[in-house]
Amino acid sequence: MQPKELLPHLFRTEYRKIVAVLCRLFGIEHVEIAEDIVSDTFLSATENWSLKGLPDNPTAWLYTVAKNKTKNYLKRDTIFKQKLSPEIKYTTDSTGEIEIDLSTKNIADSQLAMMFTVCNPAISDESQVALALNLLCGFGIQEITDAFLANKEVIYKRINRAKEKLKEAGIQIKQPTLNEIGNRLETVLTTIYLLFSEGYYSISQNITLRHDLCAEAMRLNYQLIENPATNTPAANALFALMCFHASRFEARTNDNGAMILYEDQDESLWDRDLINKGIYHLNQASTGTVITKYHLEAGIAYWHTIKEDTPEKWENILQLYNDLLILEYSPIAALNRTFALAKTNGKPAAIAEAEKLNLNSNHFYYSLLGNLYIDVDNQKALRHYQTAMELATSANDKATMQKNFEQLRKTLNNPG
Repeated sequence: MQPKELLPHLFRTEYRKIVAVLCRLFGIEHVEIAEDIVSDTFLSATENWSLKGLPDNPTAWLYTVAKNKTKNYLKRDTIFKQKLSPEIKYTTDSTGEIEIDLSTKNIADSQLAMMFTVCNPAISDESQVALALNLLCGFGIQEITDAFLANKEVIYKRINRAKEKLKEAGIQIKQPTLNEIGNRLETVLTTIYLLFSEGYYSISQNITLRHDLCAEAMRLNYQLIENPATNTPAANALFALMCFHASRFEARTNDNGAMILYEDQDESLWDRDLINKGIYHLNQASTGTVITKYHLEAGIAYWHTIKEDTPEKWENILQLYNDLLILEYSPIAALNRTFALAKTNGKPAAIAEAEKLNLNSNHFYYSLLGNLYIDVDNQKALRHYQTAMELATSANDKATMQKNFEQLRKTLNNPG
């Protein structure tokens, strides 16, 4: 592999690890210094490897250079070193030389500490997600801008404001105590859930599915599961939910990126290994006495991995939606529930429930009504599909609504 091919991969996997270790050492107030050192390390790799070729162990080379650059920085900036002396003294060897610990364990501990620092209620949800992408996932400002289809300056300011708020609040990057885990894990899981949701249905880009965001959310979630202190039923339930959704990614969009409805998906494209992994973690989530929304949503997603249209399947999905709405009401969950209601109680009952929601600005609302009205009142179904097309904001969603509209119109014009 050539350096120009390997470096982007290493940047994605190693940048965040080294930044986490240095941030934990320096403190959140010096996060920019940590980022500069790591960026400079990769710049050195670009220059060195293009001239001399790849080293025998590229990752070890990066770690060694990052350590040396950190030590050189601390030697040059004695004032900065003195400010850090209470922390630094615990990371020196017998000669007094600063030791930058890039062991697997310290990297994992540092990333966990960073996760609980970034996912802090002192900053907004959108800022948590942006900062998580930046510091925990190694996404650059341009990548985050692309992910949210925002102005680059807006994202830059959002991330900087989030960092400033953490500094002002005096948040320390440290291993969370059991009490802090109990108080803050819900916020961490929410941030991961939001990150996955943005990838699962990207409202910020003109595409339906963003595999990179979903993969990063799953990676962060799995880090929680690997740590005994954060390996909770809720963390397992969220991971199970993401496994079930991710298992159908290949069948969920066509070659043009347009969404393929559940009933039209090719089951042979579903990833059975991910489904089995989801089942394993859903079983792991069944301990304890607390049921979270992740448990219920994972249960709904599990039943969707069974393609057979059985009464048992839809009755279970309907009951899970009922429980979810009692636990945490959401108009979208209520809307999705009506599809299960149609399967169990018939379309008229589902239409009556759906129309109570009055989600008049939501194109999925009209798309669902269009589906429910087929063979009940086909002219109404056409009008609802037409409204759905008008309200859809992404080209792919518009294409999906257009396809539904054209198929129904063709059927009505050619009843034989």
